[in-house]
This record gives sequence, C-alpha cells and structure tokens, in this order.
Amino acid sequence: MTINEVIFIDSLPKLDLHGFDRESARVAITDFIRDNQKMGNEVVLIVHGIGAGVMRETCTATLSHNKDVIEFKSAYGNRGCMLVQIKI
Repeated sequence: MTINEVIFIDSLPKLDLHGFDRESARVAITDFIRDNQKMGNEVVLIVHGIGAGVMRETCTATLSHNKDVIEFKSAYGNRGCMLVQIKI
C-alpha cells in the first residue's frame, strides 16, 4: 500500500506528538518508524497538530533525514497530520 492508496486514516498506526518538545518528538518519530518497520506496517500516521508549526517543521526535518522513509505528505483535508510510507 502507498500513501496515495489510503482511504481511512483511523485504521493506521498513529503517533500523537501533542505535548512533546522538539527533541523528544525527534526520538519518538524515529522509534515509531523503526517499530512499525519491524511490524511490517507500510503506512503510518503522525499527528503533529497545527499550532505555530514547530512540530510540523520538526516532523518534516526528522522524516526527511530518515533513510527508512520513502515518502510523506499531509493527510487529506487535515493539515495537522502526516501520512508516512516506510520501507519494508
């Protein structure tokens, strides 16, 4: 499955970054990607929220530098979430 084939985001494994600071969010995202890769989940959802955009920037930077991430983009109609496709 690719992120373009996702219809229902509620059924995806989810990481909610509300309440995290930048550094703990980076660690949580990296761990979440690695754990879901081991479990064989190709597509996951990361909820960063809208706010001032700090978590979105942190999320984007962390995913951009992760070699196990194929692609990521904002969830359909929800600027506070990112769909992430992981190498399996």
